[in-house]
Amino acid sequence: MAENDKDRNPSYSMFGLGDSETRRVAPGETPPSSGPEPPQYVYQQPPPAASGGVSSGQILLLLIVVLLVVSGINLYLVISARQMFKETAGKHADQLDLLTRRVDSSDARYAQLRGQFQVTSEKLGLTEQELTRARALASNIEKQQQEAVTKLNDAIAKKASAEDVNKVQEEANTKIAGVSTDLAGTKKDLEATRAELTGALGATKGELSGAIARTHDELVALAHKTDRDYFEFRLTRKNAPQRVGNVGLELKKTDTKRNTFTVSLRFDDKVTERRDKAAMEPVYFYMQGASSALELVVNKLGKDSIAGYISTPKGFFANTPNVLAGRPGQ
Repeated sequence: MAENDKDRNPSYSMFGLGDSETRRVAPGETPPSSGPEPPQYVYQQPPPAASGGVSSGQILLLLIVVLLVVSGINLYLVISARQMFKETAGKHADQLDLLTRRVDSSDARYAQLRGQFQVTSEKLGLTEQELTRARALASNIEKQQQEAVTKLNDAIAKKASAEDVNKVQEEANTKIAGVSTDLAGTKKDLEATRAELTGALGATKGELSGAIARTHDELVALAHKTDRDYFEFRLTRKNAPQRVGNVGLELKKTDTKRNTFTVSLRFDDKVTERRDKAAMEPVYFYMQGASSALELVVNKLGKDSIAGYISTPKGFFANTPNVLAGRPGQ
């Protein structure tokens, strides 16, 4: 049917037959073009006008930046504090180590001088008054050292500040200086006493040089020639200590192969031991009140016994019979 007939036929208009055929479009299929498309209008919403306030995103960003800055500052302060603490602790440790070494050095010097004093007193026989004075001085020095060490230990235990450590160090240095001065004075006194006693002992040795009796008869002859008294003795290890005048004698041991002996001497309220002395070798010792040194000589040595004599200044053992008064039983 012609297009004009469709327009003229009212049935087409009544039943919609005059409308263009509408074709259903499948999903994803482009509908066919039915002539020029009507113009499409796109409405674009303009951006909101800028206002004077700050958005929430900007505030959050600002807070993050501030948090990072604060965290960096805190981290820097912590690192700096740790570094300062390490430097300060190392410096304090070095100061305490130096102070401890100074105290140890002072103790070593004190022990050395004390040992020299003891050996000198045993060899030369200091008087009781000098010994008492030396012992009192040594006790005072030891007390001062103990006080200095105690203060140092207290400072270390309490983790004292640098000022406290320096104060304790100054006090310890003062104590150590005082101790050094006292030790120097003591050493000077000991040297003077040793020189004096060595002179007297040298004179006595010069007087007795070559005058050693090997038998009883030689001892009697020697007593007639010199201005000294001679007292014979005989000691065994099994018997009790023997007294010769004001001297106590005790035999400790003998060595027949080496021809040596060890004897203990007790006099002036002290005991001294002379070790590994050879037979026919004079052993000198000094007693309080004696004008010169006393001499002990062993001229007979057995497996567990020795025999010999002691020589003293004239009349020193006033109540003891000498070799000229009688010969003790053997």
